[in-house]
Amino acid sequence: MTLISAPRRRLIQGVAAAIALPSFGALAQAPERQFRIGHQKGYLTLLKGRGTLEKRLAPLGVSVKWTEFTAGPVQLEALNVGSIDFGDVGEAPPIFAQAAGAPLAYVGATVPRPQSEAVLVPRGSAIKTVAQLKGKKIALNKGSNVHYFIVKLFEKHGLAFADLNLVYLPPADARAAFEKGSVDVWVIWDPFLAAAEKSLEARVLADATGVVGNRAYYFSSLDYAAKNADVLSIAIEELNKVDAWGAANKGALAGELAALWGLPKPVAELSVNRSAYGTAPITKAILAEQQKIADTFFELKLIPKRINVLEAAGAGVA
Repeated sequence: MTLISAPRRRLIQGVAAAIALPSFGALAQAPERQFRIGHQKGYLTLLKGRGTLEKRLAPLGVSVKWTEFTAGPVQLEALNVGSIDFGDVGEAPPIFAQAAGAPLAYVGATVPRPQSEAVLVPRGSAIKTVAQLKGKKIALNKGSNVHYFIVKLFEKHGLAFADLNLVYLPPADARAAFEKGSVDVWVIWDPFLAAAEKSLEARVLADATGVVGNRAYYFSSLDYAAKNADVLSIAIEELNKVDAWGAANKGALAGELAALWGLPKPVAELSVNRSAYGTAPITKAILAEQQKIADTFFELKLIPKRINVLEAAGAGVA
């Protein structure tokens, strides 16, 4: 047996360590990519239930974590502090988030859904036209999609912003005030809109058709979007599949949403039957729509500064 001196043995061991492949244990501990999704009770929740996103992302080494939130603004706060990477929201909250300095990136949008928000009056109201809204007490959620809608609706009918007598109330309080008669009008979105029509027999005076688009948006952070365009692209594809399924299976969709929302199925059916379906990646043309909302909110002094919505464009926006 040939003896190897101690110095030579140490040299050989050092070379072996330098060229050795990592162990299976080390490979198992290698960090994987994460996709942390914030969601409300809606299409993202339906996607979660199907499990198809996890199957698409597993080969890419991406793990998915879901966290449910009560509303879009809360999700955007979570994005701002780095707790989530993706979420769903209406038109207005991203405007406020960007104005507050959140690292927001728009990554997807639904098709316009103008029939899903409307001006409601009580069944027996004498108000028959938009012009008759002048000076009437109008309840709505401040800084929301319907806030933008009512401003543009008044403009379309030749009324000034000064003609608006707005009462700022969140949906639950606005419904109570509307039901009691303490306000004359309620401007609201689905499914609150459908619930008021069904249970209060409220009458739609005007919806957003021909006035505003009323899209929903999917967002990420600028940093996550720059590094994970493949993950976000797959997420938008899978959401569009849920949209396509819903368009072709409205009865089943209404049943699932009714259970999620805790509302009677006829309410969900009314909401589902007038909605529009389709989700796609964000474009500069869509962001131009958001810019109009941002400019309007600045003019109304709802945000403290002008913002350039294109600064919240994710990578690869066409």
